[in-house]
Amino acid sequence: MTAPPLTLEFHALGQGTRQALIDDVRAGLGRQPKELPPRWFYDERGSELFELITELPEYYQTRTEAAILRQCASDVVQRVQPRSILELGAGASTKTRLLIEAAHSSGELRWFQPFDVSDAIVQRAARDLLRDFPGLTIHAVIGDFKEHLDRIPRFGRQLVVFLGSTIGNFFPDERRSFLSAVRQLMGPEDAFLLGVDLVKDPLVLEAAYDDAQGVTAQFNLNVLSVINRELQADFDLGSFRHVACYDRENQWIEMHLRSLGNQIVHIPGAGFTAEFKEGELMRTEISAKFTRQRVDESFAQAGLRTEAWYTDREERFALALAVPEER
Repeated sequence: MTAPPLTLEFHALGQGTRQALIDDVRAGLGRQPKELPPRWFYDERGSELFELITELPEYYQTRTEAAILRQCASDVVQRVQPRSILELGAGASTKTRLLIEAAHSSGELRWFQPFDVSDAIVQRAARDLLRDFPGLTIHAVIGDFKEHLDRIPRFGRQLVVFLGSTIGNFFPDERRSFLSAVRQLMGPEDAFLLGVDLVKDPLVLEAAYDDAQGVTAQFNLNVLSVINRELQADFDLGSFRHVACYDRENQWIEMHLRSLGNQIVHIPGAGFTAEFKEGELMRTEISAKFTRQRVDESFAQAGLRTEAWYTDREERFALALAVPEER
């Protein structure tokens, strides 16, 4: 039986997603210092704002990674010869198109598997890909990194892709768990392509997360809009200010929202009330930066080894191709 050109497999939807937000709000706002995980940035408005961020002059990451991909896509495909490309955190799959194009041209590629928490953006991207790449079959999996990676089906030799240095949003223990889960997805002939932002001048990094136009500030504040809408909270966005700073010891950027005064926020949908002091910081994201040594060590802990390393001339960003260490 011939597979349909597009299949959607849902593992995170509706009430499950709402409960996850409730749990994160209760846990994050109930601790000191307060924090919220960055996955709640990406409702429709948040996704639109992030697309604007990627076009800002300060935000070099997206265009630098795309330029590296244009240079290395053919080499990656030649090394792996994938029948399937699995993209974790796929979003609109804009950059991954470069890999799909190279693999499709080789005649080997049959499947593309976008994995993401948002079905709407995946469906839009899938329609465009099916139009542009005849014969490609798309099996989309809607789920969460922490819970559903083991639900992803396998369609032969695969290239697993995780771009955008999204891995930088994970704390070290989360990063180890994630890479171990990725290794479990992989057979002996598979490969994993990871995008990482590299350690550099802190002033360059801070500018990338605190742009002159204030788009990143809107993006950061949008997480409060999500909670207001989904959990009937009464956050006053004008009472918080975006803050981005570089932690030299941990080599990561931290984004925060600073309370501009003493205030109490009611969150009926979570059955929770949060009190903020004037000047109090609530962390909303970390974005770790990497060296080649840190990437190699992280791969080794997960049973992987670096097969190829691709970077730009200024060494601002890198793509690391890893394979199972026993290969």
